[in-house]
Amino acid sequence: MSPDTPRWTEIEHLTDWDEEFYDIYTARKLGKWVMLKTLKPQFAQDPKYQEMIEREFDVRYNLAHPNIVMINDYEDVPGIGRCIVTDDVYGDTLRKLLNEGKVTDHHLQQVCVQLINALEYIQNNHIVHPPLRPENIIFTEHIGNLKLIDVGFEQKPSLKTREVSDDIFYYGQILELVLAATGKHDATLQRVARKCTDPDPKRRYRDIQELRMAVENRRNRRLLILIFAFLAVLVILLAWLSSPYRPTPPIDIN
Repeated sequence: MSPDTPRWTEIEHLTDWDEEFYDIYTARKLGKWVMLKTLKPQFAQDPKYQEMIEREFDVRYNLAHPNIVMINDYEDVPGIGRCIVTDDVYGDTLRKLLNEGKVTDHHLQQVCVQLINALEYIQNNHIVHPPLRPENIIFTEHIGNLKLIDVGFEQKPSLKTREVSDDIFYYGQILELVLAATGKHDATLQRVARKCTDPDPKRRYRDIQELRMAVENRRNRRLLILIFAFLAVLVILLAWLSSPYRPTPPIDIN
């Protein structure tokens, strides 16, 4: 890398990715693509919000999960201000995919697997985070992996029951949106979504592990159906080979 290479270039504001208190940018840092997260101008000089972004950096810096955007620095960027610097994520938000009618079965599968994995990791690390929204769920270009870009700003000794229940509620809302967008009439997933979003928290899933089991039960049933179908075909084949209608072996004329 040449010593004359500018540190920051190609800075672009990603308005579709903005969060409640933050503006999101993409940029090149010494030629490498990264993303920037900085306080909106109306919050930038408020000590309360300055402490919030610093706390978020401290909490997230040591997190490492394939479905969470990783933080790698915290520094001043000319023309923007103090920024959290994260790995670049090139893709589309779930909100954009919903608006453009581009949600597919693949996205549904990632919500059923990767989003639950990310939530479980966040809860295991006792991270308090904003509600799940289509705006903070990203699907990477080409591969379509799911990434969370807003995963919290406070780490506690343990999470309250209400905080766990709220996660499950907002997950259910995301699942409902994706099911509707794909047009899937999966009775099991629809039941899962309804239980997640039950107005009475006591009737929701108790934790992420119970939610995962409910979702995976759908896949287990599909596997059983395939196994039973294979066994049925095998039984029919064996019955046919044992019947008078089975193929006659060729006669050896020698």
